[in-house]
Formats: sequence, C-alpha cells, structure tokens
Amino acid sequence: IFLFHPLAVAFGMQTFQVPFPDLKTMALQVALFFIIEDAWHYVAHQALHYGPLYRRIHKLHHKYSAPFGLAAEYAHPLEILILGMGTVGGPLLYCYLTGNLHIVTMYTWIVLRLWQAVDAHSGYDFPWSLHNIFPLWSGAEHHDFHHMAFTNNYSTSFRYLDFIFGTDNKYRAYRKRVAEEKAKARAAAHKELTKAESDAIEAKLMAAAEAEGIRAEKEAEKGDWNAAFKAKTQ
Repeated sequence: IFLFHPLAVAFGMQTFQVPFPDLKTMALQVALFFIIEDAWHYVAHQALHYGPLYRRIHKLHHKYSAPFGLAAEYAHPLEILILGMGTVGGPLLYCYLTGNLHIVTMYTWIVLRLWQAVDAHSGYDFPWSLHNIFPLWSGAEHHDFHHMAFTNNYSTSFRYLDFIFGTDNKYRAYRKRVAEEKAKARAAAHKELTKAESDAIEAKLMAAAEAEGIRAEKEAEKGDWNAAFKAKTQ
C-alpha cells in the first residue's frame, strides 16, 4: 500500500498538474474502482473465512457480531494488506493501462471507499440509505447479516456477486422469514404491529441466525473446506 504513490507516479499518475480532471471522468473512474475492489473483496474475503486464515487473521474483525462504524478498520494488519490490495490495485492497474489518473481522483476514491466501509459497519439503515435508492448497493443491513450469521454476504459495496454465486441465500431466506413472521403476527392480531412487537420478532430470528453463525464459525476454524462451503451455500 505504501508503494502505491511511487508506482502510480511511475505509471504516469498526475500529482500536481492542472487542470484537474472533470467530474464526469472522475465519476467514471471511481465507479470502475468500486467494481474492481468489490470483486477482489468478494474473493479474498471468502478465502479469509477458512481454517488458518480465519483463526490467525480474520477472526479479529469478527469480534463484533453487531458492528459499529469504527469496527470497519478493526482488523489484523495482514487483513488490511490483503483487502487493501483491492483498494489500491484497481487504480494502479488502470493507471498502468491508460496512464490517465490524477491524484485528486485517487483522494476522492479513498474518501468514498472509507465512507462505504464505515457505512457498511455502522448498523444504521435509514430510509435515505443508499441501498434504498440504489438496490445493488450493499449497505449496513446487508453486511450486518454477515457479522451476525458469519456466512453469506461477502461483497463489500454491491450485492450482485453474492446473488449470482448464491452466497446470499441464507440472507434472503432470513429476510423472507422475517416478513412472513410479521405478516402472521399481524393476521393473528387483526391490526398493525407496534414497533416493540415488530422488534421482538426480529430479535428472536436474529438470535437464531446468530446461533447458527457461531456454529458456522467453529466449522471454519476447523479448516474443513467442504463443511464450510456447504455452510456458505446451503
């Protein structure tokens, strides 16, 4: 990560030149960096959930089953290095292939990437949260399930890779179960549920998902790749 600046400059990154890139160019480049980083994170994150890699590296980040914003950066140095390669690797590759990257774009990308990480770990899902506007966005509600249930939802910024490869099946089943249980309770009561009643239903199902997650974590720590893969996709 510390080698990014000299390498990027060697590949042609502009650092002090003017004019700065226009907003359209910056937006397209940052969007591409999000896509590249998300794909890297999806693969590397799953690798960190197996055997020695989990026990010695990633387990630290899973200390909190209900994370908060600053927990986004609570990780082993090797995890920061491994996953950080997705953050700097995309811009480096782009700069190497095109020679068209300005450090202002890089600053913008880093700020937005940190915002995304903090948002995903914040635990807050507001009506104006980005995933409620842009459904492909991951957000806190999506990533919270990963920390709670240990398996599923390995992507960082988007949801489509988990959907394509079936690593969000437990998450989708959980959301469906929550909706069904609330609908059943409303039908039985013949009225809308109070917030306390709705929260109680979610708390019960969350506890069950978290208990399953504890079992899945133990399987991962054993280093049983077949059992861990089944826990991830079934």
